[in-house]
Amino acid sequence: MRRWLGSGTPGRDLMLAGASLAGGLILYGLGWQPQVRPHPDVPQVLFLPPLLAVCVAVGLRRVAPRASLAVGTGALVVDTALGASLGTFLIYTQVLYDACVYGPPRLWRWLLRVTVGLSLLGAVVGVVGLGQWRGVAVGVPVVLAGVLPVLTGISVRQYRDQAAAERARAEQTARLVELDRRQAVSAERARMARELHDVVANHLSAVAIHATAALSVPGLDRGQVESALRVIRESSVQGLAEMRQMIDVLREPSDGQPSAGGDAALPDAVTARLAEADGLVDRIRAAGLAVRVRTDGTPGPLPVGVDLAAYRIVQESLTNALKHGTGEAELTIAYRPAEVVLTVANPVRPGGTDLEGAGAGLIGMRERATLLAGQFAAGPHDGHWQVRAALPTGVGG
Repeated sequence: MRRWLGSGTPGRDLMLAGASLAGGLILYGLGWQPQVRPHPDVPQVLFLPPLLAVCVAVGLRRVAPRASLAVGTGALVVDTALGASLGTFLIYTQVLYDACVYGPPRLWRWLLRVTVGLSLLGAVVGVVGLGQWRGVAVGVPVVLAGVLPVLTGISVRQYRDQAAAERARAEQTARLVELDRRQAVSAERARMARELHDVVANHLSAVAIHATAALSVPGLDRGQVESALRVIRESSVQGLAEMRQMIDVLREPSDGQPSAGGDAALPDAVTARLAEADGLVDRIRAAGLAVRVRTDGTPGPLPVGVDLAAYRIVQESLTNALKHGTGEAELTIAYRPAEVVLTVANPVRPGGTDLEGAGAGLIGMRERATLLAGQFAAGPHDGHWQVRAALPTGVGG
């Protein structure tokens, strides 16, 4: 029952129409209407149909605003022709108000022009008819019954439209916040996936290669076995150390300020830097890859994000060369005024130019370069597989 009579329901409109009819019938029973009877011989019962019609118009206010206004206006015209009734007059003001609140925008604009025009016309007719300025009082009933309800309805309509716009804006803001949160979560998951791949896959690849070699080559002497085990141990220890660093980062997020390269400062726990590439090359050489290193330009300090990304790209490229190449690679590190350029080239085994199995690493390297607004390319070049990354340093030209 409460739901049927709730706000904005047809039941509430019918209840308002019934209350209006009851009020009009009370006035009729008390003999307070009609107030004007130009034709005394007109039976009073004829004033009841216009009263009933204007109440029906109130009941149609929400489902059919135009029909409600038409029925109410027709009832008022008939009632005025018979002799104006107070009840019908008052209920019609509700019809005008409802037409402005629930009708289309064109309807309330039209009603405002019509009611203001009728008020001015009544004032002019009164002044001309009576021959004095007090004749403007003729337009007062039109103002009370027409202009005021219309202005009130327009005000309520504007407040409602503004509230609806604010609600829509708040919902849109909430959706944008949720979208930003999801994007942030996705970006963090992608970053964690890149770090896990670089930390785990590269070191485990070296471990797997040496373990496979130790198991597949028969008759290894103790020195060869110890050499393979030493590389396996070093790779394992290095991988565990970097994994602990990453866990520390996840446990204690950094509150650092943006770095010189424009990226958020990485925590101090992440210590992998391009300056440590010599140690990385030594481990790769110990794993069985002959690496030639060439440096162009003068090494200098790099933004933290660029430093880490450069190290990881070199690490992944050399690991891929170890896994898919023929046993040799060339690393070139070029320090330019506004960028650092990394190039890793290695011959590939016949049929191995697709670097099968290295897809995740290539994607990770490309994402690192893209996040720094750099450039990345990987593919066959002059009979070699070449990886080239240009990372802007945010300084110089």
